[in-house]
Amino acid sequence: MGLEITKSEFTAREFRQFRAKLGGNLEALDQLLAAPAFGQGPATMGAELEIYIVDKQGRPLSVNHQILDQFDDPQLTLELNRYNLEYNLSPVPAQGKPFSAIEQEISTVLGRLNEVAADHCGQVVPIGILPTLKRRHFGPHAMTDQSRYHALTKALAKMRGELFCIRINGPEPISLRSRDVTLEGANTSLQLHYRVVPERFADLYNALQIATPVALACAVNSPILLGQRLWHETRIPLFKHAIDGRTRDVRESHLPSRVSYGNGWVRHGAYELFAEAVNMHQPILPICNGEDALETLQSGMLPSLFELRLHQGTVWPWNRPIFDDADGGHLRIEMRALPAGPTPCDMMANAAFLIGLAEGLSNEVEHLMPAIPFRTVAYNFYRAAEHGMGAQLLWPDKTFGEPLQSVSAVELAQSLMPVAEEGLLQIGVDKAEVRRYLDIIRQRLKLQQTGASWQLKQFKRLLRTEVRHRALTHMVREYIENARTNQPVANWTDIR
Repeated sequence: MGLEITKSEFTAREFRQFRAKLGGNLEALDQLLAAPAFGQGPATMGAELEIYIVDKQGRPLSVNHQILDQFDDPQLTLELNRYNLEYNLSPVPAQGKPFSAIEQEISTVLGRLNEVAADHCGQVVPIGILPTLKRRHFGPHAMTDQSRYHALTKALAKMRGELFCIRINGPEPISLRSRDVTLEGANTSLQLHYRVVPERFADLYNALQIATPVALACAVNSPILLGQRLWHETRIPLFKHAIDGRTRDVRESHLPSRVSYGNGWVRHGAYELFAEAVNMHQPILPICNGEDALETLQSGMLPSLFELRLHQGTVWPWNRPIFDDADGGHLRIEMRALPAGPTPCDMMANAAFLIGLAEGLSNEVEHLMPAIPFRTVAYNFYRAAEHGMGAQLLWPDKTFGEPLQSVSAVELAQSLMPVAEEGLLQIGVDKAEVRRYLDIIRQRLKLQQTGASWQLKQFKRLLRTEVRHRALTHMVREYIENARTNQPVANWTDIR
């Protein structure tokens, strides 16, 4: 979806041509994955960080184009709404100190962006959902004026034939309707990319599906939308409701959503996930690049699989397979569930715990999958998003006393800490690096304070003496000041 296009209307012929290209791309991918040499190489990590631009009062500031032009860095890109930006962080080797390297780059970039934003009376902040958003901050006027966003809005509206409807439960339930996708733009995340060799893809992907709910429960940072207290990670239901292109009858037939936790365990490898995306979801952006993927492959060259990659960018599972034609072609897993913020060190602690836990669980995933149904893993994911560290998650009972036992997210994360540590060590992460970032999670678990719980606690305290909108503003301003210190959120104190 990062591709800029020149139009937002397409003909039936363009859709037919695109579907034919997708078929050729899939066949070429199948052949590529069967080649022993494809995708080999050391593991690397990368990330995309989405951020808000706000004014001095912590309210959205719609100057992303101006900052982009002034910043003059090809790794900075525009996001859906005019008060958001995305920075594509540099990939680093998984061995050594990858999380320190990415944390340093995040800190440097945020500092540089704040310098530029100050010229526009603004500042930047990494936070899952900005609590000071109001209904007026959404709509066509809020959307970044690029054809791909207009095309996305038109395509999803055509599929549904109705308004986008968003209903989220929680302490203060919310119900919204919209004709565009700018409500989705309220979400900002840290999207992790992890390179994996094809023969390990299935085991690691399945392990990542099991691990994500546990890591998410410790990372939540999006508890408030439009001034209402909802889920601890409200990004999860908001993104699903805002982007789901299914009509009611399609939903009732149980066909998959474009935003989902998946439809089952991966049996053999990455191909089945790409094939599922092609077979289950209508194209949105039918743009072809003129290459015949099979002819390119037969000539001994690496095809770009342009159409498949473009289509894959319009389907949003929370853990998504990526094909990249760089470095001779390789596979990555994109982890989309973690929120932006609160601080660079917190974000890298989240990343370390998630990747380490997935790597550690991959050693026993063949034994775990029969013990925990896939639907149970999806259940865990949504419960973690709703309740954060207060969630009760279902987990296999190693004593075989019960098929599944209900365990608090805190207790489960604590018990799995050695698994995450072993996973990081086995991929070559430096011991001191492992200790530093997992200790941040340990402290969070000990004090039971996440970005979401800190926001909710401070908002509740401020409401004793301030009206709602002023309490939100006060809380966001304090959040920004704390975030700039790069002190772990577990150590943040109450607002005085």
